[in-house]
Amino acid sequence: MVDETQVKRGQEQLERIKKAKETEKRIAEKMKKIKHKIMVLSGKGGVGKTTVAVNLAVTLALKGYKVGILDADIHGPNVPKMLGVQDAKLTVSDEGMIIPVEPVPNLKTISLQMALPQDDVPIIWRGPLKHKAIQQLLDEVSWGELDFLIIDMPPGTGDESLSVSQLIPDMDGVLIVVTPQEVALLDATKAINFARQLQKNVVGIIENMAGEIFGVGGGKKAAEKYNVPFIGSVPMDANIVKCGDSGEPFVMKYPESEAAKAFHEAVDALLKVLGER
Repeated sequence: MVDETQVKRGQEQLERIKKAKETEKRIAEKMKKIKHKIMVLSGKGGVGKTTVAVNLAVTLALKGYKVGILDADIHGPNVPKMLGVQDAKLTVSDEGMIIPVEPVPNLKTISLQMALPQDDVPIIWRGPLKHKAIQQLLDEVSWGELDFLIIDMPPGTGDESLSVSQLIPDMDGVLIVVTPQEVALLDATKAINFARQLQKNVVGIIENMAGEIFGVGGGKKAAEKYNVPFIGSVPMDANIVKCGDSGEPFVMKYPESEAAKAFHEAVDALLKVLGER
């Protein structure tokens, strides 16, 4: 005798698989309009990953590239604040697509924070909900044609990074942010091994907060050890923190600073790695 309950469950499972495949197909079509897709990772928190992601994205925009930055750091979505659009809320087009915010010319951004009623509301989700949220952002955001999509991931190597890797199989690869201390080698190792296990290229390592306090050179040593590109070292600058708090992109407010020049040099190195120079 056929168990009708099992049959129904099987049909529901097939329907879920079908819908997931359809969503993945739509995402793939959207991603075809974006030339370069890069996931920004760090082996741990506190290295200034989002600061680097935001300033690299703004620098690319200043150079005339069409750029999107997706804030996939679900539990700590700070991209909107750093770009001065923390009060922006999600808006939807007549076609039902999410419209990104444009904080500066040539730059679009979207974040789950924009869907929250208040900035201080925490997101407490398990893995499947995180995957669904990232899937929805990739599926429903109307990026249009872009030269670059920068995806700011949470620190570490968790569910969100796995989801993005699965949903964007043709991404250019992973950019890893480290600090200069010797221990950075261990953090970089975790991130590099994670990327390689997912069969993703490491398009570069960038060293952040270089200088007297944290030293210099840990990022370059890691890049040399694992034979991946080292795209630059950004010196410590107190104004970077101030700009992050005030919502003013550092590379725009202090364009003549050594740190801003370092971001430009890092972008030039990244463009070379990607064959754009």
